[in-house]
Amino acid sequence: MKFTVDKHEKYIVLKLNESKLNSIVTPQLKSELILINTEGQRNIILDLSQVKFADSSGLSSLLVGHRLCKNATGSFILAGLNDAVARLITISQLDNVLTIVPTAEEGVDLIFMEEIEKELKKEAR
Repeated sequence: MKFTVDKHEKYIVLKLNESKLNSIVTPQLKSELILINTEGQRNIILDLSQVKFADSSGLSSLLVGHRLCKNATGSFILAGLNDAVARLITISQLDNVLTIVPTAEEGVDLIFMEEIEKELKKEAR
């Protein structure tokens, strides 16, 4: 699996440099997401701008990422979906579950907004 990792203090951007998110790539992606999570990262942006095709196993890896981040009170954000992948997510009704933004930069903005909200809620208690 070809990918790049861009680590920051509050989040990590994982860019998948594959054209297909299928059963060949999925096990490695799940492992990487679990590894990132066990390292203490709770906010993950998955940049899928290079992905042109996804199947059901690909969707399952997205749900793994979502569950890991949710359990760590973080955010799992998908960015850069092409039409075919976005359509599959919509057909599967996962657009109601997953957070999707047009670009990784917008994902970063969303994470910072959510982190500020969490801090304000802590202070209000």
